Order: sequence, then C-alpha cells, then structure tokens
Amino acid sequence: MKTSYWIKNVSLDTGYLYEDEQVVGTCTGLLHIRIADGLIQEIVPRSSIIVDEQLTTYDANGKLLIPSFHDAHIHLDKTFYGGSWRAVRPAASIFERIEQERKLLPELIPVARQRTGHLLDLLLSHGSTHVRGHVNIDPVSGLRMLESTLSALDDYKGRVTSALVAFPQHGLLHSDSAALVRAAVQNGAQFVGAVDPATVDRDIERSLQTVMDIAVETGAGIDVHIHDQGAVGLETLVRLADLTEEAGWQDKVTVSHAFAFATNALEEVTALAKRFGELGIAVTSTVPIGRMNMPIPLMSHHGVPVMLGTDSVTDHWSPFGNGDNLEKVGRLAELYGYSSEFALSQSIKYITNGISPLDEQGNQVWPSIGDEASLVLVEASCTAEAVARRAVRKAVIHKGALVYGSMCEE
Repeated sequence: MKTSYWIKNVSLDTGYLYEDEQVVGTCTGLLHIRIADGLIQEIVPRSSIIVDEQLTTYDANGKLLIPSFHDAHIHLDKTFYGGSWRAVRPAASIFERIEQERKLLPELIPVARQRTGHLLDLLLSHGSTHVRGHVNIDPVSGLRMLESTLSALDDYKGRVTSALVAFPQHGLLHSDSAALVRAAVQNGAQFVGAVDPATVDRDIERSLQTVMDIAVETGAGIDVHIHDQGAVGLETLVRLADLTEEAGWQDKVTVSHAFAFATNALEEVTALAKRFGELGIAVTSTVPIGRMNMPIPLMSHHGVPVMLGTDSVTDHWSPFGNGDNLEKVGRLAELYGYSSEFALSQSIKYITNGISPLDEQGNQVWPSIGDEASLVLVEASCTAEAVARRAVRKAVIHKGALVYGSMCEE
C-alpha cells in the first residue's frame, strides 16, 4: 500500500438525528480522505471529483470509518497463544499461581518473542494498533521477558505502537524485585508496576512508596495491578491518591482492575472517584462479569479516565480472552444498559483513547485534518451499530499503513 493515497466513498458519522430532543439515530455522509505521511491531509465531500494521477485511490465502497483501538492492558509476554492448547491448572491462592509461574517461565522464555508476534497479529486483525503491555519482571526471568517483548515489537515497527509496564508479577517486595523494575524502566519500559501492595507485598505503605520513588526517580508513569477488594483495597487506592498528589504525579498514574470500586459503600466509592478524577488517575478495566460489576458509569461521570483492555489471552492465569476490544466495549454497553443510539455511539471512547467521532452535542470532531491516520473500516451504518453488533473489520490502518485486511484499488 502506498504511503500517500486517497480513500474515496468513506462513510463517517456527521451528527445525531433528534426527535423530541432525544437522539434517535446517527446521520452519516460519504466523503473522500487523502492520507500522506501517516496523517489525514484532506477531507472532501463525495461530490468532489478526485483527479490525481500521482496518487493511488482506494474505494471504501461505503464502509464506515472509525478510530483504531487502544488495548490498555494486555500481557504480551507469557501467552500460550500460538502454541498448543492448555487450560488453567487449579490454584488455591495467588501465591500458588505465582509458584506455578516460577516453574513455567523457563519454558515460556524461549518462545516469548514468537508468541508475542502471534498475539500482535490477533490484536491487529481486531483493530487495535496501540497496546500497553505488562511485562514480567521477576527473579526467574530477570529482564528477559522485557527483551523478548521489545524484540517482538521491533519486528512490528510501523504496524503497532506500544508502551510497556515493568510488572513484578511475583510481588515488588515479596520477590525483592525493586532493583529489577528500576532497571527495566531504564531499559525500555515506560511504566512502573506492582501487584496488590496489601495482600502480595503485605505492606501498603512501603510497596506504594517504592513504586512512587522509582517513578519519580526515572520520570516514568505508574500502572499498578490492585485486585484487593473491600476495606483493604479502598485503603490502598486512597493512599495511592495521596502519594500521587504529594509527588505531583497527576495524569501519570493508572490502576489496573481497581476492584475496590466495586466492593465498597457507594459514598466511599463516589468520594474516591471524584478524587481520582481530580488527580487524573486512570482506571483500566477488563469489564469483569459474574462476580462483580465495576461502577464504570459513575467513575466516568466524575472524570476518571476509564480504559478497557484484554488482560490475558489464554495463559496460565486464564484460558479466556480473544484480543477483540470492539467486543469488549460491546460487552460494556450490554452490562451497563448502553442500548440507546447516543450511549452506544459515545461508548467507543473507552477503546480509542477517548476519541469519539461525535461529541456529546453531536458535532463531528473526528476525523480532522492533521489527525493521525490510524483507522478501521467496518461493515456498519454508524458507530452505534458497530459497537452493538461488533462490526466486521474489513481493513485496519496504522499511521497510514495498511496492517490488516484489504482495500480495492482503482
């Protein structure tokens, strides 16, 4: 595919259709888009006649254009994907699971780069062109998982962008991995991670303080797994907010899972959501089902940046996960009753780093000239339908390069 080209007959959301002051539909229009140097350079109405002998033209044939997706939480390094099928072996506690992992890692390290590549292919086929990967940093693997993941991402340079979290899966303090995490951040990771300061590290204060110290020292962001529920989970999140404010680390902190939001009193959860919103502390969710419902609408209402991610794709922690974030946001819409045209349309922002083709007033805000040309062409009449029906992805473009599917060249 050329680096400079036209895509003609693209369908785009252009506004909302109202009846009795309620959104009842989405207006769309057909346009032509010129892409060059990885950016959208020109947007013209369908009535414009494209005569440009210097540039190739592709015909979208009316397919809908939506922003490409960000997978905000995925473990790229220790997947079984691309290997033989293996279900999860029972474990009575997280410590038993960690012990299983210690024994398994020597088997996974040699194939990690190849399997990460298989996983990236899967993500691209579903429309995700940016990933935040959590990479094991532990005494067994040292920095080898980071090295293999960086190598795999280098293999996919130009097809996907990424940010990596130095993730001490066996406990930052529990496995004495602080020095390794610091080294990981100095050698390619952009975020400092941790897991359950209360129940794994068994010292909320020292665990979180160590995370913040490494982040401030290196200038890195923070992305910590906090599964802990109830009062201890709430205490951990409150203390993380305190440290974020004290260090001036606003807009640089993410909590993955944050189950305490789903397992405490509404008054406490609301106060915490307001504080997270004020500090710009993001929450990444996999939209858990069955055991608890995260109060994602409440968090969003109070300004918490909420992002969705895959987490695992068939590994020793979970046999589930398909890498499809459009399916993930569709699940979110079902779970929270986002069945209206407006709610479905706006929910796309959970997987696009906050981008929605229409703002809440129905103004078209994406795409604009100068925007990064990271796009997905889908079989749908509008964004709301794409979310509700998990629309088929026909082509995925990352910074102007076709990374999945095909388009008809004229």
